[in-house]
Amino acid sequence: MTLLENLRREAQLAPESGISAVAGYGRGREGLIPLWTGEGDLPTPAFISDAATRGLRDGETFYTWQRGIPELREALARYHQRHFGREFAAEEFLVTGGGMQAIQLALQATAGAGDEVIYLSPAWPNFPGAAGVAGARPVAVRLDLSDNGWSCDVGKLEAAVTPRTKAIFLNSPSNPTGWTASMDELKAVLDLARRHGLWIIADEIYALFYYGDVRAPSFMDFMEDEDRIIFVNTFSKNWAMTGWRMGWLRMHPSLQQTFENLIQYSTSGVAQFMQRGGVSALEHGDGFLASQIERARQARDIVCGILAETGRARVIAPQGAFYLFFSIDGIEESRSAAFDIIDQANVGLAPGTAFGEGGDAFFRLCFHRRLDQLEEAATRLAEWIRKR
Repeated sequence: MTLLENLRREAQLAPESGISAVAGYGRGREGLIPLWTGEGDLPTPAFISDAATRGLRDGETFYTWQRGIPELREALARYHQRHFGREFAAEEFLVTGGGMQAIQLALQATAGAGDEVIYLSPAWPNFPGAAGVAGARPVAVRLDLSDNGWSCDVGKLEAAVTPRTKAIFLNSPSNPTGWTASMDELKAVLDLARRHGLWIIADEIYALFYYGDVRAPSFMDFMEDEDRIIFVNTFSKNWAMTGWRMGWLRMHPSLQQTFENLIQYSTSGVAQFMQRGGVSALEHGDGFLASQIERARQARDIVCGILAETGRARVIAPQGAFYLFFSIDGIEESRSAAFDIIDQANVGLAPGTAFGEGGDAFFRLCFHRRLDQLEEAATRLAEWIRKR
């Protein structure tokens, strides 16, 4: 047997990211406009990075609270109170090494070998990938698509439940589709979970990047304290902190020690000086976040308008997040087309094939960038589409 064959089967089967393959092909090309990854083009604001720098300068380089420093967990409680209109306690929050670790910990706590976890597809590939590595079986339930946009048939979710199902992963607003669950849809999902004794892993990372109201509907609007819901989130998107790898979990306080134990046996916590930046982001970052959401709204409208004018792109303006998930007449498999677009239009898109069932004919475009760049990228894409 080879060295590879001697590795754990789940590790061998961990899929290569279809996004990374395209990005690796196009990265470094002169003049290319990269819209393939889920991040903006601005560096972390000074009011955040300066706070981390002060912590580093003050010698905050030792082991610290594994749950997160008290100041950051208290700031998380105040942030949620501002945006969700109810009281929260610091004991409901733990700090993680990014949103991805938050998801991994939620999976470790709820599902393992032989278990099943249901998720909606097309989906960000990291969740089903992480579930597979954990030994669980990710079960995709496809979102429906009509001229009115993407929608979730909760009956299809329930039909996917088996005796092995342990959890439902729900990402709303969605990466990549922009679908955002209505309050009625969330209530129906929670009712389903209650009936079957399932956990919900709620990914509400893009809750404030919402174009219908001040924020997207949330389970936090109506859930009971004892409901089996674990919330995963990240500092990455709201405050231009993608490279910091810092996130958080929100859960019932009775689960805190168990999740601290899981942190102990993985990363043992997040650097204290980095957490100082997180405190500043939460306490002083609402204005920066509001400006980013408004810029994303304008960017969405620019890109959708230019591509729709071709008459050959199926464009549905997303309700939330900052991605356009669109298709082009005559393209059924987007991976090879994404390489052609790099070569011929000098624009980098993520192929829909990277997002699982229902995504093959689509492309994901991240519009969380400067408006002039997006206008140029959309114009190049429109020209490419017209020449096909």
